[in-house]
Amino acid sequence: MVRKRLITVLTLNNGVLFRTRNFVPDYRYTLNFVDAWSIDEVVLLDISRPGEGDRDLFYEQVARFATDCFVPLTVGGGVRDLDDFTTLLGVGADKVAVNSAVLRDPAFITRAARQYGAQCVVVSVDAKRTADGGYAVCTDFGKTALDLTPEDWARQAADLGAGEILLQSVDRDGMLEGYDIELVRRVSDAVPIPVLACSGAGNWQHFVDAIVDGGAQAACTTNIYHFTETSIFSAKRFLHEAGVEVRMEEDEDDNAR
Repeated sequence: MVRKRLITVLTLNNGVLFRTRNFVPDYRYTLNFVDAWSIDEVVLLDISRPGEGDRDLFYEQVARFATDCFVPLTVGGGVRDLDDFTTLLGVGADKVAVNSAVLRDPAFITRAARQYGAQCVVVSVDAKRTADGGYAVCTDFGKTALDLTPEDWARQAADLGAGEILLQSVDRDGMLEGYDIELVRRVSDAVPIPVLACSGAGNWQHFVDAIVDGGAQAACTTNIYHFTETSIFSAKRFLHEAGVEVRMEEDEDDNAR
């Protein structure tokens, strides 16, 4: 059985680490360390608004972060072309998350997958509930809804060569009220590739809900723990006791013997 993953999402706004609420930077906080033996992966996103961020500074931050990060690292935000892929992979990213650029040019997914491998291409899908009870893909930091459902877009992205879908709910972002399970299930059922559920986790049970009820391969969060061995291990212990297969610390000890 493929083990499910816990992923930490870090958001940088103009070089400062922030949490967000409904895709708007909320308050700054400090990352003390990443516990490489407990967390499974890290996603690092540049959420600077167009024209505000220092791209060279972001690349420097990724390079410094990658030096101390010994788990798979996905980096995204502001990725426009294959040159950005090359740069980010060159400074330490293992995967690259793309959003607006592939909405404008879906064939970009195929070009990136052919050049770097599908495992390096993560398509980030931002979704928002519509007035009729459905969902729409959003751009412009969640402000503009497109005439495109997240499940249709995820399916197209998978067909074009994406290796994973990072699914974010604009409505649930930073609310700590749980993932939008209906949204997660719709997208998970639509694609044969892993769906990484993001936005809304407020307790360990929400992780279980995303994986068991939503069908996600991984549960992502930014706000409910502060990167300590105890809290990450506690989350994994909760998942394990709920019957979810995850990588536990003792697994690492066994591998080290």
